[in-house]
Amino acid sequence: MAEKLTITLAQLNQSVGDLAANAAAMLAVREKARHADLIVFPEMQLIGYPPEDLIQKPALIQRAAAELEKLAAVTADGGPAMLVGSVFVRDGALHNGVALLEGGRIAATRFKYELPNYGTFDEKRHFLPGPLPEPVLFKGAMLGLPICEDIWHPDVCRHLAELGAEIFICVNGSPYEIDKDVLRIDGVAKRRAIDTGIPLIYLNRVGGQDEIAFDGASFVVGPEGALWVQMPDWEEAVVDTVWNKVAVGSGHRWRCEAGEVHELAEHPEDIYCAMVTALRDYVNRNRFPGVVLGLSGGIDSAICAAIAVDALGAERVWCVMMPSRYTSQESLDDAAGCAQMLGVRLDTVPIMPAVDAFADMLAPVFEGRKPDLTEENLQSRIRGTTLMALSNKFGPMLVTTGNKSEMSVGYATIYGDMNGGYNPLKDAYKTTVFAISKWRNTARPKIGLGPDGPVMPERIITKPPSAELRPDQKDSDSLPDYPVLDAILTGLVEHEKSVDQIVAEGFDRATVARVERLLNVAEYKRRQAPPGVKLGVRNFGRDRRYPITHGFRTA
Repeated sequence: MAEKLTITLAQLNQSVGDLAANAAAMLAVREKARHADLIVFPEMQLIGYPPEDLIQKPALIQRAAAELEKLAAVTADGGPAMLVGSVFVRDGALHNGVALLEGGRIAATRFKYELPNYGTFDEKRHFLPGPLPEPVLFKGAMLGLPICEDIWHPDVCRHLAELGAEIFICVNGSPYEIDKDVLRIDGVAKRRAIDTGIPLIYLNRVGGQDEIAFDGASFVVGPEGALWVQMPDWEEAVVDTVWNKVAVGSGHRWRCEAGEVHELAEHPEDIYCAMVTALRDYVNRNRFPGVVLGLSGGIDSAICAAIAVDALGAERVWCVMMPSRYTSQESLDDAAGCAQMLGVRLDTVPIMPAVDAFADMLAPVFEGRKPDLTEENLQSRIRGTTLMALSNKFGPMLVTTGNKSEMSVGYATIYGDMNGGYNPLKDAYKTTVFAISKWRNTARPKIGLGPDGPVMPERIITKPPSAELRPDQKDSDSLPDYPVLDAILTGLVEHEKSVDQIVAEGFDRATVARVERLLNVAEYKRRQAPPGVKLGVRNFGRDRRYPITHGFRTA
């Protein structure tokens, strides 16, 4: 019976579907942590999370089983055991689970009991729940192995405690959301530890997967609610936790030696790190050589350029200024200043020849009609086509730069400024864009590859936003001021409030009703928008799934 255990926590990134690479990464950790008794890896570390409908391919299930057997065979060398997340078939049912690999074999498996089916999670589509799990005996310690959602409800931990669990090890694939780290620790993990009197290891993955960013931020809490270990966020990390069996009253309990407690990124650095992480992994995993984006001299494109540089390095970011007759000298200067501060390539491609060509081409059918939004959108679509041409010719992925405020109300041109392969700002309201731009101009993210100093001229942040598609245009000509617009949208989108409820909070009824109407009619645009990183609880696409065609209004 061991009196001391070293449990190594491997907070790793994953590549969905690349089983060989994921297995190799686990074996590399094991080779460096041969002093450990047990190495723990995040939820579904072998196949990557979330696998979505990839999990329905029988070939993936078969290869996962074969790869897990190979990993198990490695443990015959007498070195550390491994706790590995994967998928399992039992009695014809598919389960999300973990396997204890020890002594050259799969010594035990446990399956997820609580299957999340909300927001980004769709597990009931793919898996069946396992039975309430029993503890696993490992070197004299009774390990309770709840998986992710299992600790967000009390039943699994209570059941494990009743059956004699002494240490909870909870593996996770928990996506980043604003303020979620506090909820995980204080609202969930500490509560389970205190309720049961059992210490809890919470191990999360890190990295980006399409529209989801995982922040890591793994930790260990004691039965009194004390934070014994806090791993860093937004970075891979491998940390040893040392456990001793100590006398308590007439019995014994396992206690973790105090470890390093890292400071987590504060707001808004956490949002910025989510954007950087998601873009970096999206570009690299899809094997793009870099990115290209339009740099207009406005705040959205400036902060997207900064995010791209922090994610990929300046040498992989190509910016393009595409002036028209309405582009101000101020915008030209600001774009040039931003590119210089970031150290990126900047090319200028004037769009007037194409604008004039379209005007001539359409003149016969437009005869008798005054210029209107059509001519404004043509400029945007010419810019979108120009950037896509550069992407096609040279290979970089086009980054689009529209924020959530614009996407909510349709203040964007489909097949124009909505063109692109990925949008870092898709779930960021305009007020959030201002906040992260102000922050990035005075600080550098811990995971960033960009410059230490400012990344854009201060004037970009302070000047009134404008699309510059007609003379003296301002966003405020078409939309409420952004603090008002974002407050209304937060009510409508994030909290599903009615017009009456938002008006009761002090907002003008006509304004709220207009915003709700714009939100509803812009759904068709959002369906055709590129993916972008999830930041809040109701991002478009994964969380908020509305029909394009419907007649319900709350006004």
